[in-house]
Amino acid sequence: MRIGTRLGLAGVISGALCLTLAACSTSEPASQDGAVSGRTSSPPAELASAAGADQADIEVVLLGTGSPVPSVERFGNSTLVRANGLNLVFDAGRGASIRLNQLGVPIGTIDGVFLTHFHSDHVNGLADLWLTGYIPALGGREGSFHLYGPPGVSQISDGLLLTHQNDIDVRVADENLLRDTAAITPHEFDDEGVIFDRDDVRVTMFEVEHDAAGAIDPAVGYRIDYGESSVLISGDTRPTPNILKYGEDVDLLIHEVADFVDPSLPALQNVYSHHTNPQQAGEIFARTRPAMAAYSHIVHGAPPRIPDLPIEVIVERTRETYDGPLTVGEDLMAFYISDRDVRVESHTG
Repeated sequence: MRIGTRLGLAGVISGALCLTLAACSTSEPASQDGAVSGRTSSPPAELASAAGADQADIEVVLLGTGSPVPSVERFGNSTLVRANGLNLVFDAGRGASIRLNQLGVPIGTIDGVFLTHFHSDHVNGLADLWLTGYIPALGGREGSFHLYGPPGVSQISDGLLLTHQNDIDVRVADENLLRDTAAITPHEFDDEGVIFDRDDVRVTMFEVEHDAAGAIDPAVGYRIDYGESSVLISGDTRPTPNILKYGEDVDLLIHEVADFVDPSLPALQNVYSHHTNPQQAGEIFARTRPAMAAYSHIVHGAPPRIPDLPIEVIVERTRETYDGPLTVGEDLMAFYISDRDVRVESHTG
């Protein structure tokens, strides 16, 4: 699975920089240019039952917004999407199960996990999500663990089962665990298109380009639709035509971003070639015109060796090419979507 073309640069749109910690919606923006950023710390355990969810068609919570860098502030990349009673998780980076527990979402109630690709920072929380979900006192899952994605999902499933076979055998013998709850059901798809359609919730998988040479293959993104509301999750990608195709007029477009204090460092050139910088992302937002654009999988440093690029600078650089609503994601930030209205809540605890 590979796309060989890239998105060219478009015109420049200037915008003022304004960050706020308050909640906002696209109908009542919290700042002049619609840019929102928040920092989270010890959010309420029942965040998932916030009042905004009652009126929303789709609720999205950023479980982890970070990079491979181990961080207590930004966990590994993972996103929870809730629609019509379903709990869907996209990527399972470091700490995903911890964030779900903070939300008060029982880990055993996850209806499916969707992988964008197989870099470790997108799957290193997968075993924990699966294993904790089948422990009756912690997860209480009924039936198997459903894993979705491009070719390679079955191999990951087989590897997890082999690695943790002893744990499963012991719990079956010692705790009367039902072996079926420890099973993993892989759903592997070669072609892009709708790969999940249940209770009027549709998930469409599409190819993206994570590197120029095609070595990182497969790499995909996802669009989730329910009723008149929609979300697109880019996955890890360079500017890719499919983001424009599937992201046109989407309500919430969650895109990765990468930039650094000193972009000339030789060690960073490979990173830049594998990701989307703020100006490029702004161009994508300008062409797709989402009701809300949001950043997650924020790659901007590896302290202390490589200092973090300030979030304000990422926003400033995005504003060179985009002047619409923009949110810089933080862990446990929630989006409540009803058609073209997107309410953003950043919980400071």
